Amino acid sequence: MKLAAIDIGSNAARLLISEASPNSQGRMDFTKVNFLRVPLRLGVDVFSNGTITQKRADHLLKTIQAYKLLLEVYEVKHLKACATSAMRDASNSAAILQQVKAQTGIDIQVISGQEEASFLFESHVAENLDKSRSYMYVDVGGGSTEVTLFNNNALVHKESFNIGTIRLLQKQVTDEQWQYMKDTIKQQIKGLNAVTVIGSGGNINKVFSLSKRKEGKPLTLETLKDYYKEFSSFTVEERIHLYNLREDRADVIVPALQIYVNVMRWADAAEIYVPKIGLADGLIQSLYAEVSHNK
Repeated sequence: MKLAAIDIGSNAARLLISEASPNSQGRMDFTKVNFLRVPLRLGVDVFSNGTITQKRADHLLKTIQAYKLLLEVYEVKHLKACATSAMRDASNSAAILQQVKAQTGIDIQVISGQEEASFLFESHVAENLDKSRSYMYVDVGGGSTEVTLFNNNALVHKESFNIGTIRLLQKQVTDEQWQYMKDTIKQQIKGLNAVTVIGSGGNINKVFSLSKRKEGKPLTLETLKDYYKEFSSFTVEERIHLYNLREDRADVIVPALQIYVNVMRWADAAEIYVPKIGLADGLIQSLYAEVSHNK
């Protein structure tokens, strides 16, 4: 069965097409068939003036039209499409999404920060973990950071903070917001087992691949601090050439590392695992559950 998820973030729009099939143990495996990312940067408009410009709205429409053609070619019957922080904040998001639906037939749901954290939880990241530890799942996006905390394999706390890479680049994050995030994390980890962080998002994936670390091995807090210092010492232009980064990755990678480093420090976590999963994976799992339920 082919399933697809569209995730319209503050930095980029992503399309994930997966094939769901049962493995020998009878559990479902989700195999990536195609993944496409378009750096729309909706958050650049929204976090500075509260609306999405016509130009970016047109780019969004064209992106969804392109995704629709791919969905037809792959003969995907089931789709879940969601938009996050930038669309939550944009005063004209309803009108834009109405236009997208009218022209493509694709209905994009704007989800809350809490729903976003829940869908990330759907990616079943907690299932293969050592039950004796506490885990903090941290997804850093352009407009917000979702933090989900597990202890003894149970969900303890989930929260969405309006601290994201594009907001930081545009100096839209206040000291009070940082303080609230710090206080919340410190409060939530009281009395828990030692915390290990699990990171998701394009930036931490890129840092992981640059580190040449073996798949399944964690990065240390010290490694992230070193990368933060190193990247910060270069201009965006220099980062593009030195690390072979796309322009839309080279600018946001520094604020992303700032968020991960802060969260790890406040959670007293020495290590971060990077399993390369994200919101789109969670949407696929959620969609599969819905389709199976309705069969």
